[in-house]
Amino acid sequence: MLSSPLPGYTTHDVARLLGVAEERVRSFVRAGFLAPRRGARGAYLFSFQDLVVLRAAQGLLASGVAPRRVRRALARLHEQLPRGRSLATVRIAAEGGSIVVRAGGEAWLAESGQQVLDFEVAPLAAAAAPFTERAYAEARDREDLEADDWYEVACELEATAPAAAQEAYGKALALDPEHPDAHLNLGRLLHEDGDAAGAAAHYRRALAARPGDVTASFNLGVALQDLDRPREAIAAYLEALAADPACADAHYNLAGLYEELGEGAETIRHLAAYKKLLERE
Repeated sequence: MLSSPLPGYTTHDVARLLGVAEERVRSFVRAGFLAPRRGARGAYLFSFQDLVVLRAAQGLLASGVAPRRVRRALARLHEQLPRGRSLATVRIAAEGGSIVVRAGGEAWLAESGQQVLDFEVAPLAAAAAPFTERAYAEARDREDLEADDWYEVACELEATAPAAAQEAYGKALALDPEHPDAHLNLGRLLHEDGDAAGAAAHYRRALAARPGDVTASFNLGVALQDLDRPREAIAAYLEALAADPACADAHYNLAGLYEELGEGAETIRHLAAYKKLLERE
């Protein structure tokens, strides 16, 4: 399997996207803020995650945070950025002296300095879209890529070119129809586009390939709720809880479904379980 099927952003591309000199980009690499892969003739090739990390480095350094603290924070940030889902919804901010990364309904901390850092990834993703789409156009007809390669391509495309990401997941599934992560991520993209039925079909395929996957079961429950199929949604949420009894959101959604169905005892039971799990956090 190839390490990175897409060419990646060049130093020149990154400098244009971040509005800095190319030497400044190279200095970030020399300072150890990240380690991009090397292409032909040793040229740096950056991923979209690298762009997000460099954008964070810019903000922290401009605020006067010591480079050693920036390196520590960004090393953790690079590890914790969500993989296999769009980075376009990520928001990074400084709260109480720590970098808080938010994605969807989740939030986590990455060590940082005391300065204010607050930016959304979406504008950067929009600016990077033409670069990504050009790179994908060059790679889309390749015949030497395996299913996992196309899956990696799709993950890289999600933030900047979601339509192309859907196509790349489709290529992965054409090569490996039972690829659970490709089904899961393609289902999520379809769901975000309003195609709950298509999403549910892929979530079911993910579960068939990897029984007990909590995320697939939970997402299936949400899709079935959107399709107004409450009993099937309940079954999906219960399957998620069978795999992970600490899935608080499944309890919460079950409480709402049972309340709509007029089943008070089950409503109270799941709401109590939800509140108990929140108290543990």
